[in-house]
Amino acid sequence: MTDSLTALGRAPLVGIEGAARWFDGPGGKRVDALGPVTFDLAEGAFVAVVGPSGCGKSTLLRLIAGLDAPSAGTIRRDGVPITGPSRDVGIVFQDHVLLPWLTVLDNVLLPAELYELPKDAAGARARQLLRSVGLAGFEAHKLAQLSGGTRQRAALCRALMAEPSIMLFDEPFGALDALTRERLSLDLAALWGESGRTALLITHDIAEAVLLADEVIVLTPRPGRIRERVAVDLPRPRTAATRRDPRYVEIAEHIRDLIFADWQEAA
Repeated sequence: MTDSLTALGRAPLVGIEGAARWFDGPGGKRVDALGPVTFDLAEGAFVAVVGPSGCGKSTLLRLIAGLDAPSAGTIRRDGVPITGPSRDVGIVFQDHVLLPWLTVLDNVLLPAELYELPKDAAGARARQLLRSVGLAGFEAHKLAQLSGGTRQRAALCRALMAEPSIMLFDEPFGALDALTRERLSLDLAALWGESGRTALLITHDIAEAVLLADEVIVLTPRPGRIRERVAVDLPRPRTAATRRDPRYVEIAEHIRDLIFADWQEAA
């Protein structure tokens, strides 16, 4: 259950080699947050990262996004060291970070303005993205008129606006109720299937990770190191019925056992 996706014929798009991150704590004492970790993020793959709270999952995402730099090791995209944020990387956070004074359409169009994309083409793409997540007719709405799930759909559209080759998701549905979360997970699976983009999902939800990913990376308690890389050999497209597949249940239980084993060792 631990084969690398690159061993299955997919070229690495992001290479993480011995990456670690630590911080200065009280009294100057070093606090190790992550790693070292080494793995490749294969082109066109959907990889999920799970592990206990505080194990460095979000830190890992920030390093890959170029929002932070590793204390040790290297992270490369297309063989080039990552030194900062890039238009080629889209990010969806747990907090939608949409601007409340703008309409849904104007929020989605923000990257087009930032990167000076052709106006007419950008408008057409923004409307197409909104249609693809069921938000046709919501273009003129403000945030106060939207549910949490609808806001996250708009945030997903904004992240896709500049057509990034890599999508990073940091607990994007963590603040939503269980039913809305499952519905949006299925929407995300369908949208990813259509786009073929490389994706990395940070989540506490094992069921969500197995439903969406080609591979699940299980991190140990802080500082997060790779406990195991679990291949998810379930057919696509995946639907709500996938959760009843015996293989789905087997994989989810294996990941749960890995995490609980680490908790017991840390106790």
